[in-house]
Amino acid sequence: MPESADAYGGVIARTGVAALARDYDGFIVDQWGVLHDGTKPYPGAIDCLEQLRAAGKHVVVLSNSGRTEAGNSRLMADIGFDPGLFDRVVSAGEDARNALYRRTHAFHARLGWRFFAFTRSDDVSLLAGLGLQRVGTVDEADFLMVIGIESPRMTLADYEPLLAAGVARNLPMVCANPDVTRVSPDGLVDAPGALARRYEALGGEVFYHGKPYPAIYAACLEALSGCARDRVVAVGDSIEHDILGASRVQLRSAFIAGGIHAVDLGIAWGELPAADAWQRFMRDAAARPDYIVPTFAW
Repeated sequence: MPESADAYGGVIARTGVAALARDYDGFIVDQWGVLHDGTKPYPGAIDCLEQLRAAGKHVVVLSNSGRTEAGNSRLMADIGFDPGLFDRVVSAGEDARNALYRRTHAFHARLGWRFFAFTRSDDVSLLAGLGLQRVGTVDEADFLMVIGIESPRMTLADYEPLLAAGVARNLPMVCANPDVTRVSPDGLVDAPGALARRYEALGGEVFYHGKPYPAIYAACLEALSGCARDRVVAVGDSIEHDILGASRVQLRSAFIAGGIHAVDLGIAWGELPAADAWQRFMRDAAARPDYIVPTFAW
């Protein structure tokens, strides 16, 4: 297992999070693919959070989930994560909800009040209490709202008629979860961001909330206000979302190799990639992390 920065082109390899805790006081940690797979924690993840807490570190969970902060906290509690293990959960869904409530951005100010929702399990609780009206067809809508996607039960092709109808009416789309793929017990499946990207490819207009867009990091840094900025590190498994997002706001980042890119890197969970595999992977990467770690374990 390569350990030197030279092996990874200047990216520092660490065998665990304990080494990061020596240099950082605040941790912005991704959820799916780092802490859990949606149904159970990854081995060592809960212990790692407990060790960070015992060391006096502060943790914000930053997720591209379309759920609210409370909804994400409940999900994590249901699968074994005590809410006391982190300071806050910041989510793309909560960011989208706040934007629709405040309507301070020109995009949101012109949306109207009737929305057609793309969901998972028909859950539109994210928008409860905002005075919006959910409609049953694209033809009735003022805008489209992407909260979830019914993958793998439905494919992107199944959504094509609805997307085409939205483009034909020139409807704007709000994406409350920009992830293109998500981990599941059965492997990688399409995530809501894939639907939004397809809408863009058809000619539609989309506003994305969450990583890698800088606005979402303001809430994280506010929750970590007691930590000096140069003592904060973002930890995630997506180059395009976690690592690029951290780079855009000038934060250090640690890449979890065993997440959504494990197949691309040719590794099993818990491994670091070979140096040549890493170099090939990074050739077209949107951003470069400061560290690489096999998993979120102490």
